[in-house]
Amino acid sequence: MRKQRAHRPSTAAAKTAEVGSQAALALSAFALEDPRGSSSVSLLKALHILTRDGQLNQDSRRKLKQVNHLIQLMTEPLRQCWAGSGWSALEGAPIPNTPANVPASTSANALPKPLVLVDHGCGKSYLGFMLHEQFCGERAAIPLEIIGIETRLELVEHAKALAQELNFKGMDFLNISAKASGSSALLPRRVDVVTALHACDTASDDAIEFALAKKAQLVFLVPCCQAELAAKLRAGKAKTLAKTPLAELWRHPLHTREMGSQLTNVLRCLYLESQGYKVSVTELVGWEHSMKNELITATFTGQCKRSAAHRLVALLAQFGLEGMMLERYPRVQAVLQASAQSTGANPGHALGLDQDQNQNQNQNQAEEQNNEEGLTALSPGLLPVPVPVIAP
Repeated sequence: MRKQRAHRPSTAAAKTAEVGSQAALALSAFALEDPRGSSSVSLLKALHILTRDGQLNQDSRRKLKQVNHLIQLMTEPLRQCWAGSGWSALEGAPIPNTPANVPASTSANALPKPLVLVDHGCGKSYLGFMLHEQFCGERAAIPLEIIGIETRLELVEHAKALAQELNFKGMDFLNISAKASGSSALLPRRVDVVTALHACDTASDDAIEFALAKKAQLVFLVPCCQAELAAKLRAGKAKTLAKTPLAELWRHPLHTREMGSQLTNVLRCLYLESQGYKVSVTELVGWEHSMKNELITATFTGQCKRSAAHRLVALLAQFGLEGMMLERYPRVQAVLQASAQSTGANPGHALGLDQDQNQNQNQNQAEEQNNEEGLTALSPGLLPVPVPVIAP
């Protein structure tokens, strides 16, 4: 009697079943992943990120992932900034909320002031509300005074009402533009942290100028829609094509947009470095969540980099963008003039640095020298080195 063989599925069927199993596992892991981070369900519902049933659509999930990751990246710099703000006696201990929590030896007048954070182009202020809940609520890890700046009046009024409803103290919202914020009397003279999450086009530049004017200790930028420089590249394309083969990099419209975006952020980084900031550029989230995911973080050190100022001017000259100097990078001229005056003198003194900063500046002198020598070695036909003096 012939033995009956067990039924085996075909190879194609087996592969299909395997793929289906993997997809199910992936969906299961995706479902188990908690996108809320440290934010409460009640806050996320109040912000309309979660529905009344606690559901989260794909668009909200992407937004939430970006904000949560940004807060994670901000946490340690904020903690260090707070530790250096004069409350070192309680470092590692809970931050006091009231005078009753302050040691007897500490007077009420000696209470540290909260870090002032200004969020440019805050929109619905997801970032501001989530920062407040994480750092200023019951946990009270880092006291913050959060000011949101937004041009859409309806969003400002809604954010004010929500802050009052949630009893989130230390939050305010202003209906002004990022450009007007620098000269507005509504904002405090001292600002410690400046943020701009997806502030469109030149609003990021205005946020940088605001940070420089206020001498902010920390700057967090996620630029978006960098259209201004791309338009200038487009306008002078024919002339530049006749001048240099490098113009092929932005001859096609798509390349013009991408080159404009890249060059804009590079110039922003150089501008911050020339004004005494240490700059890092990282990816905020994966490209599948947002195409605008470049995070620029700047920490104030007081060490103005002359080489950054020279490179910024050289890049503007190379791309035919000299006209942007006074409008977008007005503070570079002072660094260039100080650099010229420092010949035969102490470079730190020429930049207005004190003796302690001079010591740090001398430690970096070799690096600066190498940078400037590298500039000189570049072909003049590709990157002009002479720095023009621009009249105010």
